Amino acid sequence: MKEDLLSFKGVKEGIFLNINGDNFLSVKEELDIKMKNASNFYHGTKLLGIKSEKLSIEDLLELKLILKYKYDLVVSEEELPKHIFHPSLTNNTENNLENDFEDNTVFEGIHCGMTKFVNGTLRSGQIVEYDGNIVIIGDVNPGALIQAKGNIIVLGTLRGVAHAGVDGNLEAIVASYNLQPMQLRIGDKIARPPDEYIETCGLPEIAKVKDGEVTIEPYLPNK
Repeated sequence: MKEDLLSFKGVKEGIFLNINGDNFLSVKEELDIKMKNASNFYHGTKLLGIKSEKLSIEDLLELKLILKYKYDLVVSEEELPKHIFHPSLTNNTENNLENDFEDNTVFEGIHCGMTKFVNGTLRSGQIVEYDGNIVIIGDVNPGALIQAKGNIIVLGTLRGVAHAGVDGNLEAIVASYNLQPMQLRIGDKIARPPDEYIETCGLPEIAKVKDGEVTIEPYLPNK
């Protein structure tokens, strides 16, 4: 039987949104249909999170904002329970769960892994570190430091230091509404800001590794 493109699923901790497709437009259309058909049932619900193996971190972030501001659903800032990604671990003891996830392998959840959300502006001297992706809902001031094994997304201006893919993952990205970092690193690659400020027409910017170097370019969602 074909799986639904999008479905709300329940576990003992609560409800999460499960997505099977990779077409973001179709996912948004399906979400709109489901919410219109059951708006009263889900109104005000707090979701554990979103599980998707195919959507990008940017798509997942947009979905969370849609759920919050369009449908009045609050998505938890905590990571999804581990057994949702690994059903075979559901009946294991707590000690076994901890041991199974204690390793030093390169973080592979670039597109749908664990994500830490930080609300508010980071000021000089503040440090945020996480073993997955990091999303800052605010600015990052000079003197602040962000380090993530996965991606770094700043919903504001990034003027501090950002280091994505700290364990060597060169597929990680750094994105911001306005990239003006003191220093930006992805894996072992370092990008420094240009000598002069470059006008980007108000578009968000994304830094990624191309041909062994960190490049910064406008983020064009339809590209």
